[in-house]
Amino acid sequence: MAQDLFQYDTMVEQALRGVVRDALRRAAREGLRSAHHFYIGFATEAPGVELPDSLRTQYPGEMTIVLQHQFWDLEVTEERFSVTLSFHRQLERLVIPFAAIRSFADPSVKFALEFASPEAPAAAPATLVKTETALPSAGTPPEDTSPATSPATSPADKKTTADVVTLDSFRKR
Repeated sequence: MAQDLFQYDTMVEQALRGVVRDALRRAAREGLRSAHHFYIGFATEAPGVELPDSLRTQYPGEMTIVLQHQFWDLEVTEERFSVTLSFHRQLERLVIPFAAIRSFADPSVKFALEFASPEAPAAAPATLVKTETALPSAGTPPEDTSPATSPATSPADKKTTADVVTLDSFRKR
C-alpha cells in the first residue's frame, strides 16, 4: 500500500472540527433555537485550555460541558471558543481550543462526533456517531444539578445503541 503523503486522517479531523466550529458560531450569532443543545467533551489538560483550578482539579482528564439554557458570551474564533458558564452559582469563563475537543453532540437531532485523543495513534481518525436513543432529550435535566457540567464522560458513553461509522471504512485499501 502507498504511503499517505496527504495525511487524509488529519484533513478529515480538521473538517469535522469545522462542523463544531460552525455550529458554535451559529449558536453565538442566533442562540440555540428549538430543542438544540450541545454536549462538548474536552481534555482539561490540553494546551490552551483555560478554566479555574477548582474545575481542573475536579475534572483532571476530561470534562463535558452543556450549552443549553444558561451560558453567556459565547465567542468563537478559528482556533478556539470561549464561554461563560455557571458552576455552583459562580460564573466562570472557559477557553477551549478546538484541538482539545474529544466529543460533540446535539442530542436534539441525535448527532454526535468523537475525536481521537492526542495520545491516540494517527490511524485513529474522528468518527461520526449516529445515535438511536441515547442522549437525554432537551427536557431531561443533566444528572448533575449544575446545568454546565456532567461527569467526565463522553455523551457517547450514555447511549444504549448507536451506529458508529469509522472513516477508515470508506478508504480504498
